[in-house]
Amino acid sequence: MFRPLRLALAVGAALALTACGHNRARPEADLAASKITTIGVNSYLWRATLDTLSFMPLLQTDSNGGVVVTDWYVNPQVPTERMKVTVSILDQDLRADALRVAALREVNRGGQWVSAPVAASTTQKLEDIILTRARDLRRASITG
Repeated sequence: MFRPLRLALAVGAALALTACGHNRARPEADLAASKITTIGVNSYLWRATLDTLSFMPLLQTDSNGGVVVTDWYVNPQVPTERMKVTVSILDQDLRADALRVAALREVNRGGQWVSAPVAASTTQKLEDIILTRARDLRRASITG
């Protein structure tokens, strides 16, 4: 079962990383059959994206274009830092390369929000969480 608090803590921990991550190869694509609905993109990736980012305020959702943009989110455990995330679903198939996560990070210095680097591992972790959730949703729909 999906646990938003656990996910929020995992994402918060990932967001706290400021060092650049190692450039590792993307995981092999999951060639599972897609489940397409009238939304225009893979419904498992769409639902998983909304579930994963449910703890953040959403600014824009475009189910036809497959884009979700969050507003700035301040983790209560790190109030001097905030993140903004954009997720793009690029394909109708449930594949690892059908998902792109981009993030912006700012830190509060003397009352001003200043741009700061985002660790590559942060966006990779978010992609992994969304893909895992999408695969779980797919499995549940097949066995359920």
